[in-house]
Amino acid sequence: MSSTVQDELKDVQLRLKNIVPCADIIGCHPANVQIRIMRTKHKQCVCQFQFPRNYPDEGILLEIKSKVYPVKVLNAMLKITEEEITKFVGRHQIISIIKFVNNFMAENPLFVCSEEISQVKKEIVQEQDEFRVKQKAGTINYKINSKRYFLHVKLSVPDNYPDECVGIEFKGSNFPLILESHFVAQAQEIARQCTQPPLRKDLKAPSWQVKPSLFPVLEYIAHHCVHKFPIETCPCCKKPALADDPENCQSNPYADDFVEWVYCKHIYHHSCLDIYMKTPPFTGGKKCPKCGARIYHEKWNISPEIAEERWAHKEARKREIDEVTDFLDLM
Repeated sequence: MSSTVQDELKDVQLRLKNIVPCADIIGCHPANVQIRIMRTKHKQCVCQFQFPRNYPDEGILLEIKSKVYPVKVLNAMLKITEEEITKFVGRHQIISIIKFVNNFMAENPLFVCSEEISQVKKEIVQEQDEFRVKQKAGTINYKINSKRYFLHVKLSVPDNYPDECVGIEFKGSNFPLILESHFVAQAQEIARQCTQPPLRKDLKAPSWQVKPSLFPVLEYIAHHCVHKFPIETCPCCKKPALADDPENCQSNPYADDFVEWVYCKHIYHHSCLDIYMKTPPFTGGKKCPKCGARIYHEKWNISPEIAEERWAHKEARKREIDEVTDFLDLM
């Protein structure tokens, strides 16, 4: 073992922790040096070094392993780090490289969700959308477009992701306010459910585990909302639920063409839903014609029994009026 290698091993043991606090020595021997960098449990890797014959006049040999980063990320990290190694030829290299790798992980916080981002680009983002990733800022700006409608959202990935859910900031949209409020509330609830266990435990369900929240949030906002609703038809009249021009959307909650959102995530015209909810059959509650799920809405929040009683009373009253009208016509 050369004196240079021996001196560097001692230097690593003495100084590494002070320079890179999140680094730990696994092994420190002339044949092999292994150092773990753990920023969080989801942002960690192991750097394995070997001294070449002509060290330090030759770059040290490096291998980077990780159980959390995908292979594509590790390959990119290794390639960039090997280029960095050439800057330290002729002197001690290990601590400088560990410092570089640690800084590289800190400056690229989206590595932890790189597979989700790739999945979003592949399965959700459409040609008319605007999708921008800011790696160093740890943010994703996504302007989702469908026909003449849009919604702009910004997601922030926290340092301890996925244990903490993504931050959701809505930057604007031209959807009716009632739909936008549902988009916001549902997206935030989806993110919360990924990182917080349910209040009521289902003893028959598998044990709850934290899940990454980025893809589920964007899948809901883009695929189930923005890309869907501008081409959605009212389940009752089969006509487009939203106006072709966003500026023509009705804001009066009791206007005939005001858009109503129900919990099965379908949208109706107010007048269509009002007639449907007040017309039999009522047994078991009213079901969505599109999906068969029971319809829940605060404007029609009555039991099937009361709904049927009101309808029967209305029909009886109508018959009375018709009888009076027929009698007067005969006079």
